[in-house]
Amino acid sequence: MSETLDLFKAALGLGEPWRVTRSDFDVAQGRLDLYLDFPRGARFACAVAGCDQGSCPVHDTEAKTWRHLDFFQYKAFLHARVPRTRCPEHGVHLVEVPWARPESGFTLLFEALLIEFATAMPVARVAAMTREHDTRIWRVLEHHVAVQGRARR
Repeated sequence: MSETLDLFKAALGLGEPWRVTRSDFDVAQGRLDLYLDFPRGARFACAVAGCDQGSCPVHDTEAKTWRHLDFFQYKAFLHARVPRTRCPEHGVHLVEVPWARPESGFTLLFEALLIEFATAMPVARVAAMTREHDTRIWRVLEHHVAVQGRARR
């Protein structure tokens, strides 16, 4: 099983201290669930932009789930205990994970797929292809349009 988990870690491009600790594959439900975690004692950079505290202790964690790219024809989901760190200067803040933007519910790769599809077809078709609700897709598109608009200014 460890080789499979290591394969998933490599495929996801996870760096230290992140690792895949478990995978559940349910053919009947048509889904793959990958569980990510970090070892006890791991330290993370402060989540506040511009802070140079690179090694803050974990205060506690929040359970989060993200939709990822399909695993063949099966929906794939990442689950993780996301650490909240205690910075001596800024207090307790949730760490930003490298595979998703905050509050998205999708991985960055899944968002990129949605954006690419949306440039070529109506959102209703994107929703059907990805088996996601169109309002969730619109939120992703609106976020990235707003970011591009701010970048142009």
